[in-house]
Amino acid sequence: MSTDRSTAPARQEELLRRARARAAHPAPHGAAAAVSQGPAPLSHAQRRMWLMDRMGPGGSAYSVPFATRLRGPLEVDALSAALTALVRRHEILRTRYGQRDGEPYQEVLPAPAAMEVRVVTAGATEAVALAEAEARRPFDLSAGTLPRALVVRHTEQDHTVVLTFHHISIDGPSLETVSAELGELYAAARAGRGPQLPEPPQYADFARREDRAGGDRLDEGLRHWTGRLEGAAPPRLPGLAGPPADAADRPAGTHTTDLDPTVLTALRELGRQHRATLFTVALTAAFAALHRATGQDDLVIGIAGTHRRGAAMRGLVGLCVNTLPLRVDASGDPSFAALLDRVRDALLDAQQYREVPFDLVLERLGAAARGTDGTALVRVTADVLGEPTALELPGAVGEHLEVGAGGAKFDLSFGLSDTGRPTALVQYRRTALDDPTAAELAAAHAALLTAVAEEPARRLSQLPAPARQLSPLPAPAHRTGPAAHPAEALLCAHPRVAEAAVVAPPGGPLLAYAVLREAIGPSPAVLLSHLRARLTRDLVPAAVTLLDVLPRTADGAADPARLPGIPSLPAPDGPHAEAVGAAFTALLGRTPAPDDDFFALGGHSLLAVKLAERLRRELTLPLTGLDIMQARTPRAIIALLDDRAAQRAATPTRTATRPPRARAGTVLVTGATGGVGAFVLRELAARGRPVLALARPESAHLVAAEGVDVVEGDLTDLDGLRKAVCEADAVIHAASTFTRPEVDVAAVEAMAEAWSQGHFVFVSSVDAYGHPAGGAVAEESASCAPLSPYGRAKADCEQLLLRVAGTGGRGGASAVRSPLVWGPHDRLRDQLRWGATGRLYQAAQEGRPLEVPRPGTGGHDWYGASWVHAAALARAVVSCLDAPVHGVANAVSGHVSWRDLAADLARLLGSDSPIGETDEVHPDLDHHWHYQADRLARPLRPLPGEDRRSVLTAMVGSPPGR
Repeated sequence: MSTDRSTAPARQEELLRRARARAAHPAPHGAAAAVSQGPAPLSHAQRRMWLMDRMGPGGSAYSVPFATRLRGPLEVDALSAALTALVRRHEILRTRYGQRDGEPYQEVLPAPAAMEVRVVTAGATEAVALAEAEARRPFDLSAGTLPRALVVRHTEQDHTVVLTFHHISIDGPSLETVSAELGELYAAARAGRGPQLPEPPQYADFARREDRAGGDRLDEGLRHWTGRLEGAAPPRLPGLAGPPADAADRPAGTHTTDLDPTVLTALRELGRQHRATLFTVALTAAFAALHRATGQDDLVIGIAGTHRRGAAMRGLVGLCVNTLPLRVDASGDPSFAALLDRVRDALLDAQQYREVPFDLVLERLGAAARGTDGTALVRVTADVLGEPTALELPGAVGEHLEVGAGGAKFDLSFGLSDTGRPTALVQYRRTALDDPTAAELAAAHAALLTAVAEEPARRLSQLPAPARQLSPLPAPAHRTGPAAHPAEALLCAHPRVAEAAVVAPPGGPLLAYAVLREAIGPSPAVLLSHLRARLTRDLVPAAVTLLDVLPRTADGAADPARLPGIPSLPAPDGPHAEAVGAAFTALLGRTPAPDDDFFALGGHSLLAVKLAERLRRELTLPLTGLDIMQARTPRAIIALLDDRAAQRAATPTRTATRPPRARAGTVLVTGATGGVGAFVLRELAARGRPVLALARPESAHLVAAEGVDVVEGDLTDLDGLRKAVCEADAVIHAASTFTRPEVDVAAVEAMAEAWSQGHFVFVSSVDAYGHPAGGAVAEESASCAPLSPYGRAKADCEQLLLRVAGTGGRGGASAVRSPLVWGPHDRLRDQLRWGATGRLYQAAQEGRPLEVPRPGTGGHDWYGASWVHAAALARAVVSCLDAPVHGVANAVSGHVSWRDLAADLARLLGSDSPIGETDEVHPDLDHHWHYQADRLARPLRPLPGEDRRSVLTAMVGSPPGR
């Protein structure tokens, strides 16, 4: 794979000729790059998108990848010129988003002189993976949302073009405008003429008009919607006891089922008979499928409305969508045709006030906009999908390429494709539905569409349904008898809770107590959120308290006399309580009681962000809007703040205040609070190297030590990363999000940009090799598809650093690829218990059979794990500061078969779990490679106590009785 940003001299001459030609045909006034009107308010659609970004990790759910396979000649310079002209024409594509006095605004930035088009040479089979990696890279809304362009060159006559936008600046109709204009701008650039395009409308003007609108019409619309939605509740979906192990890599799932073309024809005819469109028929099928799956009659499904009306909006690029929540009564077992009439009427009713912003409806509804567990009212949507848009450039044939950004915007979405190959589609968040249930639902949805096409007079009870009805998870049994409270049963069923009790003290709120299985586990706020997602509000305790031991009476029941907080919880006091109370009062207009619910007081997502930012500024403690929405009550928020303040105060932290490079030889270490980072700090201390450690504010105290200065920050603070790199003479980058590869890549980009001296060591992963064909993997072997998102991000980060190493005063770069890291550290113990080896560890701990892949399965003679001792890895990493490898090196202590590791774990855990072999290879155990580690062999030589059994004993403990 190679990259190319250079332009040959002949092409430079051609560009000069075209520039002169363009000078003779100046761009129309609407294409001017000047910024004239200053900041503008956000539209309501933008505000919701901005809020999603501010609530917490946004990831790539709102990236909009637009990919096209182009067969024919492609002039990359002409494409760059066309994209530059497009960004000049449409100000929304070069807009940044800020906040002033708690209110967001948008501000148009000057147009760039030229838009960069990155060119990568790779096979066609790699294009989707490259496009998905590009889509996963995050946007920084505060810096601007310039689109990103990637060209994957397969041959001279075959390319894939990937344009990535942020959803805050574009929607579906906008893509059609962008595609059409790029075709004309590209043709104009090739011909050296001015484009023949009218002056476009600007999105900021639309946002200003929307901001000025309101008055009686808006009030009337809000009254209509609040009345229509009064008493509505979100559809009941089962949820999961815990997220899937691979939820970070695959947060969403999609099932598509081909339909016979005659089904679409019949559905159109059914719509014609009932004065309804195909969309209305498909929406009715979604209501029917949801009714059959949940058993509910009163249902709400969201649909996408649009503000695009009239000639003034023609050619507008920007986000002009609005969610319309349709509420339909499916009671009485009507026929599908009768339900179609109900849905048609509800849709016509909604269209009367389609312009009323959904976020204002939610604010007016207050707590009623969510279920009793905090679930959003609109969690299910439906749509009809037409032929996808493809880029059409002169001289080439374009074919749309489907690229998944990774996430789903709603818990469940039904779709029907109105194309030459009709399909039924179900997309879902894998934290809302498990894969087997979603597959059943998708099959039932497709069968239902076929059934109603054949016989629309069928009653709903006669239509196909999933084998298992979607209903909230029942509270699992913990003990028999009337004393077993549902919250207690749910806590006891949690995989990381050993025992729990729920008590209702006289005159006080419901209280829960839990004992964790391990020292590290879910916080009280996480457990409380777990209960809220599965129980009605009256069954959710006011607080969850973690205990080391649950006191019990002689008969085994929890002893209230020895439980903290009994008989009632006092009102919290102290500076955190005062700050939280004052903030609630200022933003909600009411003085809250300690256990008042944020949403019940009228809170919503924007107020959650404002509340968190106010408290964060005032108390200088980390807090996000998502924290507010999960904690919800003043008491829980105060407890969260108290806990974070206690963590910070546990050890005095030396925050870096020295001038840049005051101590010669200072090494910046990221990830210093992690398992690998902790051992790197020890190794640097043993060598007397001064350290600047990057740590989050709440955990900065964990790295405080003599010779260590601490600078507060994390991988999402790109400016902070740049400043920290500038202050150091060398860098060891060991931090990783593990679950957000786009953040990891953006962080390395920022650090590489600021790197100007000394050596850079990057702690990478053998996942960057992907799936090599052979069993033995040499250092610096090429990556082999498929790569996990984590592995792809590691490989991308390596390339970023190795590309700039040795330039601009930079030293050498070393990418140290490690496998599983073992060592006596809480983070590493947690990874052993719950990471890639967690399947074996948990089975051994619970006494279940340990099943490992049989040698020879899938043509592989060996299955097992590569591992490295954390201390050996630290020696290898630090050695690169003195002797860079100027490339990639592996850090491996050894390899162990899954059978041997299973036996080790069973022995250390005192388990009698039988070990068996199977021909089915679980994804967690599908590893059959040995990695060579020659380049760093000297520092990797094991010291006493660094053999496999010694390190596992240090991590797990000695078996019982020894």
